[in-house]
Amino acid sequence: MINKKRIIKTFTDLININSPSFAEGEIGEFLTVRLRKLGFRVARQKYDRSFNLIASKKGSLKNAKPMLLSAHMDTIEPTKGIRYSVKDGVIRSVGGTVLGADDKSAIAQILEAMTVIRERDLPHGDIEIAFSSAEETGLCGAKNLDFSKIRSRYALVLDSGGPVGKIVVAAPTHVTYEMRITGRPAHAGIEPEKGISAIRAAAEIISSVPDGRIDNRTTANIGIISGGTATNVVPKEVLLKGEVRGHNDSVLRSTKNRIFGTARSVAKKLKAKIDIAEKQEYLSFRIREKEPFLLYMDLVFEKCGIDPEHVVTGGGSDANIFHQHGIMTLNLSTGMQNVHSHEEFIRIEDLYNGSSIVLQAIADFGLQSS
Repeated sequence: MINKKRIIKTFTDLININSPSFAEGEIGEFLTVRLRKLGFRVARQKYDRSFNLIASKKGSLKNAKPMLLSAHMDTIEPTKGIRYSVKDGVIRSVGGTVLGADDKSAIAQILEAMTVIRERDLPHGDIEIAFSSAEETGLCGAKNLDFSKIRSRYALVLDSGGPVGKIVVAAPTHVTYEMRITGRPAHAGIEPEKGISAIRAAAEIISSVPDGRIDNRTTANIGIISGGTATNVVPKEVLLKGEVRGHNDSVLRSTKNRIFGTARSVAKKLKAKIDIAEKQEYLSFRIREKEPFLLYMDLVFEKCGIDPEHVVTGGGSDANIFHQHGIMTLNLSTGMQNVHSHEEFIRIEDLYNGSSIVLQAIADFGLQSS
């Protein structure tokens, strides 16, 4: 029932719209028009830097439970002036940009499934759609989503990589932090001994703290360093930005405490000052193997001729935020591969299969829960 030619056109139309984080205006207008044509009520829910789209459509099966479908509108940069090829069943980026399949493959799959439901007049329960903004910059749209407007207690987020068939059953807690290291400035050529180098303190901290893969469920990374003013000045201040992710809260907390404790010890030894600020970006979730919604989606995949694969990820998604709000959410792969790179691609077969999964999930869920 999925129209391959149509879903390819929808996907390529989407990736030709430049939509970096916090600049989703054009794609928002595109989606509003498309969704209204499909019979959805669409609301733009604004927040300080952007907006989310929340769409809903009443179902023909009155007693069926509603289901939420979700994807994000923004892409990692660069996407301006995107160039792509469609060859040998693959759509790939061919220039100096990403393709934007993350997450526009998901949007195309949702739109195509909704189009088939409308043109075939298929029975279904109430459908809700949340297209979020600024996911790539820290799940900002989902964190600002008005959950009072969402009735669904079950959701499919389409925002995972790899061939269609993967279902994310566990994702980590994510903590970010900033370390501001303050030394003492001095003239580097005349009286360097009077200075305390914040850069040297930062270097020793970086070389001393836990880093990389701590264990098979915990990672740590310092990703941004900034500081110094001139080569002839002993640097007064350095800012380090890092993160810790983990599936086990006690291990994550222990790792974080080791990083912070080591940093404070090094700073004290070198007579530098240090201020540390941390932020919890999102919480972990783990779905048990006998969770009814997971078992239901396994059957949907099997019905579509695809073997489901349950995976544990080290990354976060809007699914983490939905879980925090009591919504049982599964994050599905859309077929996007090599995301966040100039080698990003997606197989047309996966575009098709992903949309088939959404269609089958909505159709069966309505009948099963009515």
